[in-house]
Amino acid sequence: MSAEATNAAPATHSAPTTHTAAITTHFGDRAQISDSFGDTTIDVAPTDWLALLTHVRDALNFTFFDWLTAVDAPPHTFAIVAHVYNPTAGRRLLLRTHVPRNNPHLPTAVDIYRGANWHERETFEMFGVIFDGHPNLVPLLLPDGFEGHPLRKDFILAARVAKPWPGAKEPGESGHGAPSRRKTLPPGVPADWGPPDA
Repeated sequence: MSAEATNAAPATHSAPTTHTAAITTHFGDRAQISDSFGDTTIDVAPTDWLALLTHVRDALNFTFFDWLTAVDAPPHTFAIVAHVYNPTAGRRLLLRTHVPRNNPHLPTAVDIYRGANWHERETFEMFGVIFDGHPNLVPLLLPDGFEGHPLRKDFILAARVAKPWPGAKEPGESGHGAPSRRKTLPPGVPADWGPPDA
Protein backbone atom coordinates (compact mmCIF):
# COMPACT_ATOMS: atom_id res chain seq x y z
CA MET A 1 0.00 0.00 0.00
CA SER A 2 1.38 3.41 -0.89
CA ALA A 3 2.14 6.11 1.67
CA GLU A 4 -0.53 8.31 0.09
CA ALA A 5 -3.22 5.65 0.57
CA THR A 6 -2.08 5.06 4.14
CA ASN A 7 -2.27 8.78 4.91
CA ALA A 8 -5.71 9.18 3.26
CA ALA A 9 -7.50 6.61 5.45
CA PRO A 10 -7.27 8.42 8.81
CA ALA A 11 -8.65 11.65 7.31
CA THR A 12 -11.70 9.79 6.01
CA HIS A 13 -12.37 8.15 9.38
CA SER A 14 -11.78 11.34 11.37
CA ALA A 15 -14.32 13.41 9.41
CA PRO A 16 -17.37 12.32 11.47
CA THR A 17 -15.44 13.00 14.67
CA THR A 18 -14.61 16.51 13.44
CA HIS A 19 -18.28 17.18 12.64
CA THR A 20 -19.56 15.83 15.91
CA ALA A 21 -16.89 17.72 17.87
CA ALA A 22 -17.95 20.95 16.16
CA ILE A 23 -21.59 20.27 17.02
CA THR A 24 -20.72 19.47 20.63
CA THR A 25 -18.66 22.66 20.86
CA HIS A 26 -21.48 24.76 19.42
CA PHE A 27 -24.49 23.19 21.18
CA GLY A 28 -22.98 21.56 24.27
CA ASP A 29 -25.36 19.18 26.03
CA ARG A 30 -28.31 20.57 24.04
CA ALA A 31 -27.34 18.16 21.23
CA GLN A 32 -27.34 14.39 21.76
CA ILE A 33 -25.11 12.56 19.28
CA SER A 34 -25.49 8.86 18.54
CA ASP A 35 -24.63 6.38 15.83
CA SER A 36 -27.21 4.17 14.16
CA PHE A 37 -26.34 1.73 11.38
CA GLY A 38 -23.28 3.79 10.45
CA ASP A 39 -25.11 7.12 10.34
CA THR A 40 -24.46 9.88 12.83
CA THR A 41 -27.71 11.10 14.38
CA ILE A 42 -28.03 14.42 16.18
CA ASP A 43 -31.03 15.05 18.44
CA VAL A 44 -32.01 18.52 19.58
CA ALA A 45 -35.05 20.17 21.15
CA PRO A 46 -37.50 21.90 18.79
CA THR A 47 -36.18 25.28 19.95
CA ASP A 48 -32.74 24.37 18.51
CA TRP A 49 -34.03 22.84 15.26
CA LEU A 50 -33.37 25.81 12.97
CA ALA A 51 -30.07 26.58 14.71
CA LEU A 52 -28.90 23.00 14.08
CA LEU A 53 -29.89 23.08 10.41
CA THR A 54 -28.17 26.44 9.93
CA HIS A 55 -25.01 25.31 11.75
CA VAL A 56 -24.52 22.09 9.76
CA ARG A 57 -25.14 23.94 6.49
CA ASP A 58 -22.94 26.99 7.09
CA ALA A 59 -20.21 25.78 9.44
CA LEU A 60 -19.92 22.11 8.43
CA ASN A 61 -20.75 22.30 4.70
CA PHE A 62 -23.77 19.96 4.77
CA THR A 63 -25.23 21.91 1.88
CA PHE A 64 -27.28 19.16 0.23
CA PHE A 65 -30.74 18.66 1.70
CA ASP A 66 -31.84 15.10 0.94
CA TRP A 67 -35.17 14.56 2.70
CA LEU A 68 -37.34 15.32 5.72
CA THR A 69 -40.15 13.27 7.22
CA ALA A 70 -41.85 12.36 10.48
CA VAL A 71 -41.90 9.12 12.45
CA ASP A 72 -44.98 8.45 14.55
CA ALA A 73 -43.77 7.62 18.05
CA PRO A 74 -46.95 7.07 20.08
CA PRO A 75 -48.29 7.82 22.56
CA HIS A 76 -46.73 11.25 22.96
CA THR A 77 -44.55 12.49 20.08
CA PHE A 78 -43.66 12.67 16.42
CA ALA A 79 -39.97 12.54 15.55
CA ILE A 80 -39.06 14.94 12.74
CA VAL A 81 -36.03 13.66 10.87
CA ALA A 82 -33.96 15.43 8.20
CA HIS A 83 -31.15 13.89 6.17
CA VAL A 84 -28.38 16.20 4.95
CA TYR A 85 -25.18 15.53 3.02
CA ASN A 86 -21.75 17.10 2.75
CA PRO A 87 -20.71 16.63 -0.91
CA THR A 88 -17.08 17.59 -0.27
CA ALA A 89 -16.46 15.15 2.56
CA GLY A 90 -18.95 12.54 1.32
CA ARG A 91 -20.62 12.45 4.76
CA ARG A 92 -24.25 12.44 5.82
CA LEU A 93 -26.08 13.34 9.01
CA LEU A 94 -29.50 12.50 10.38
CA LEU A 95 -30.92 15.47 12.28
CA ARG A 96 -33.84 14.81 14.59
CA THR A 97 -36.21 16.56 16.96
CA HIS A 98 -39.50 15.61 18.63
CA VAL A 99 -42.81 17.49 18.71
CA PRO A 100 -45.80 16.59 20.90
CA ARG A 101 -48.68 14.73 19.24
CA ASN A 102 -51.26 17.01 20.85
CA ASN A 103 -49.59 20.18 19.45
CA PRO A 104 -47.31 19.18 16.57
CA HIS A 105 -45.72 22.51 15.60
CA LEU A 106 -42.19 23.15 14.33
CA PRO A 107 -40.67 26.19 12.57
CA THR A 108 -40.24 25.73 8.84
CA ALA A 109 -36.77 25.03 7.45
CA VAL A 110 -37.56 26.44 3.99
CA ASP A 111 -35.44 29.57 4.54
CA ILE A 112 -32.43 27.37 5.36
CA TYR A 113 -32.92 24.57 2.81
CA ARG A 114 -35.30 25.37 -0.04
CA GLY A 115 -35.65 21.64 -0.65
CA ALA A 116 -37.52 21.31 2.65
CA ASN A 117 -40.60 22.93 1.05
CA TRP A 118 -42.06 19.81 -0.58
CA HIS A 119 -41.06 17.51 2.29
CA GLU A 120 -42.68 19.71 4.93
CA ARG A 121 -45.89 19.82 2.89
CA GLU A 122 -45.91 16.04 2.62
CA THR A 123 -45.21 15.64 6.35
CA PHE A 124 -48.00 18.11 7.15
CA GLU A 125 -50.42 16.16 4.98
CA MET A 126 -49.43 12.63 6.03
CA PHE A 127 -48.79 13.21 9.76
CA GLY A 128 -50.49 16.52 10.61
CA VAL A 129 -47.27 18.26 11.72
CA ILE A 130 -47.62 22.03 11.23
CA PHE A 131 -44.53 23.88 10.02
CA ASP A 132 -44.97 27.42 11.25
CA GLY A 133 -43.95 30.07 8.72
CA HIS A 134 -44.08 27.72 5.71
CA PRO A 135 -44.88 29.78 2.58
CA ASN A 136 -47.52 27.39 1.21
CA LEU A 137 -48.51 24.69 3.71
CA VAL A 138 -51.32 23.09 1.69
CA PRO A 139 -52.10 19.44 0.79
CA LEU A 140 -49.82 17.96 -1.80
CA LEU A 141 -50.63 14.33 -2.62
CA LEU A 142 -54.05 13.28 -1.35
CA PRO A 143 -57.34 13.91 -3.18
CA ASP A 144 -59.46 16.95 -2.28
CA GLY A 145 -61.64 16.34 0.74
CA PHE A 146 -59.47 13.56 2.20
CA GLU A 147 -59.83 13.48 5.97
CA GLY A 148 -57.14 12.43 8.39
CA HIS A 149 -53.41 11.78 8.22
CA PRO A 150 -52.77 8.34 6.72
CA LEU A 151 -49.24 7.75 8.04
CA ARG A 152 -50.21 8.16 11.68
CA LYS A 153 -50.35 4.84 13.50
CA ASP A 154 -53.85 5.57 14.77
CA PHE A 155 -55.24 6.13 11.24
CA ILE A 156 -57.88 3.50 10.45
CA LEU A 157 -56.94 1.41 7.45
CA ALA A 158 -60.43 0.68 6.26
CA ALA A 159 -59.91 -0.45 2.67
CA ARG A 160 -60.55 -4.13 3.43
CA VAL A 161 -63.66 -3.27 5.40
CA ALA A 162 -65.15 -1.00 2.74
CA LYS A 163 -64.29 -3.28 -0.18
CA PRO A 164 -64.09 -7.09 -0.13
CA TRP A 165 -60.67 -8.64 -0.57
CA PRO A 166 -60.30 -9.56 -4.27
CA GLY A 167 -58.27 -12.72 -3.61
CA ALA A 168 -59.38 -16.32 -3.27
CA LYS A 169 -62.43 -17.02 -1.15
CA GLU A 170 -62.10 -18.15 2.42
CA PRO A 171 -62.96 -21.80 3.21
CA GLY A 172 -66.72 -22.26 3.28
CA GLU A 173 -67.49 -19.16 1.16
CA SER A 174 -67.79 -21.16 -2.04
CA GLY A 175 -70.98 -22.84 -0.82
CA HIS A 176 -69.35 -26.19 -0.16
CA GLY A 177 -66.40 -27.54 1.74
CA ALA A 178 -65.23 -26.62 5.21
CA PRO A 179 -67.25 -24.22 7.34
CA SER A 180 -66.33 -20.56 7.20
CA ARG A 181 -63.81 -19.18 9.67
CA ARG A 182 -64.82 -16.36 11.96
CA LYS A 183 -64.39 -13.11 10.02
CA THR A 184 -62.00 -10.63 11.56
CA LEU A 185 -61.38 -6.99 10.83
CA PRO A 186 -58.01 -5.70 9.62
CA PRO A 187 -55.64 -4.34 12.28
CA GLY A 188 -56.56 -0.88 13.49
CA VAL A 189 -60.25 -1.09 12.57
CA PRO A 190 -62.62 -0.82 15.56
CA ALA A 191 -65.06 -3.72 16.03
CA ASP A 192 -68.12 -1.47 15.60
CA TRP A 193 -66.89 0.12 12.35
CA GLY A 194 -67.94 -0.85 8.85
CA PRO A 195 -70.81 -2.75 7.32
CA PRO A 196 -72.79 -5.06 9.64
CA ASP A 197 -71.54 -8.22 7.90
CA ALA A 198 -67.84 -7.21 8.09
